[in-house]
Amino acid sequence: MYETYWDLKEPPFENTPDPRYLYRSHQHEEGLARLIYVIRQRKGAGMLSGVYGCGKTIIAHALAKELEKDVYRIGMVTNPRLSDLELLRRIAFSLGHDGVPSSKTDVEVLLERTLQDNLRDGKRTVVIIDEAHSITSSEAFEELRLLLNFQTESQFLVTLLLMGQPELREKVKHNKQFDQRIGMRYHLEPLSAGDTPNYLRHRLKEAGCGREIFTGDAAALIHERSGGIPRRINQISDAALLIGFGHQKGQVDPETVEEAVETVGGG
Repeated sequence: MYETYWDLKEPPFENTPDPRYLYRSHQHEEGLARLIYVIRQRKGAGMLSGVYGCGKTIIAHALAKELEKDVYRIGMVTNPRLSDLELLRRIAFSLGHDGVPSSKTDVEVLLERTLQDNLRDGKRTVVIIDEAHSITSSEAFEELRLLLNFQTESQFLVTLLLMGQPELREKVKHNKQFDQRIGMRYHLEPLSAGDTPNYLRHRLKEAGCGREIFTGDAAALIHERSGGIPRRINQISDAALLIGFGHQKGQVDPETVEEAVETVGGG
């Protein structure tokens, strides 16, 4: 709606996990690098935690895009609030199986055969569990741990990546054997005041606009009112672009940002 007015090819602040829009702050780059290390070094499991809306899901999609398709078989589970059996079935489905059996034993056999087939074909299997903090069943965490028992004498047959909000760390600690299998972990914090203006510029540039749309004071206010959380930055910035267009402003100023905050609420 406002794209032409601001010289944009597309809306720059959609809350979707498009890897093109990943702003590689130092910490986001570090988190991504650690997960890649876990995969390439064939560790059993890795964990990325962070507050809601800080960029975990977009990192997961950037990671999947970065891994070579001819080397890796990637399964992603985005809603793991399931029983232990249903979680295993969902993992099997994410790895390409349509007719997944309903018996736990049969699903476990299917998964083991899949991992072995991938290894025989020269492929490495990666399973990403997004929103892993929403797992409520201790049995589900135990089944994830048992997946790591599928291994040869020298390597795991699967690398498991858990991504979730801070409470995920405590949930994993309750399963000490699983916790000990986490080869690398990292926690994402909100963006700093210095990162937020660069985040705005990055997304605007990716959407086709290289000029300064947000004034320095506006960017500082967006950081303050969003707490540096990318999802919240996106909501405020998107509303600010619409309001700025409606008022026919040359740039988004603090007054426009305040109106945007009132529009989206919660700030």
